[in-house]
Amino acid sequence: MLTEAQAWRMLEEADLLVSSEEVDRAIERMAGEITARFRNSYPLLLCVMNGAVFFCGKLLPLLRFPLHFDYVHASRYGSEIEGQRLVWRAHPPDSVKGREVIVLDDILDVGETLAAIKTRVLELGATACHVAVLTDKKKPDPKPISADFLGLEIPDRFVFGCGLDAYGSWRNLPAIYALKGA
Repeated sequence: MLTEAQAWRMLEEADLLVSSEEVDRAIERMAGEITARFRNSYPLLLCVMNGAVFFCGKLLPLLRFPLHFDYVHASRYGSEIEGQRLVWRAHPPDSVKGREVIVLDDILDVGETLAAIKTRVLELGATACHVAVLTDKKKPDPKPISADFLGLEIPDRFVFGCGLDAYGSWRNLPAIYALKGA
């Protein structure tokens, strides 16, 4: 965990990639796309903890259809910046059975976590599983999953803000930054 001084220094040295205004516009656009697709549905939305809390908080009030809301908690990062093995803290709920599900996440990085979540949701009997991500990191290698709804494409750097953290800090920023040198 970073000290307060280290966290501030990290932010001061970081590169701003996406302004808060650009983030808000992307979320508003996504809300319109998701509403158009699900306006006659009653889906279950699953927030991927902890990263997607910011995204969900901004997106949910903009959706104009009835929905149920729950969460999953699976991560490969913890407080590190390098992906590790997948750890489930909260599996998808049994209520996905027979439902159309939308998984909401902060980032599509290498795609292993979201692919595992989608697989598990479908194994539990969801009729369909759609993925909406605030950011998609441009990677040279193919990913095992793609987003059905995408907010922003970002470069292949270690980013933070808008729910994304660096060493456990700065999920609360309204803009997206990249670590210096990463």
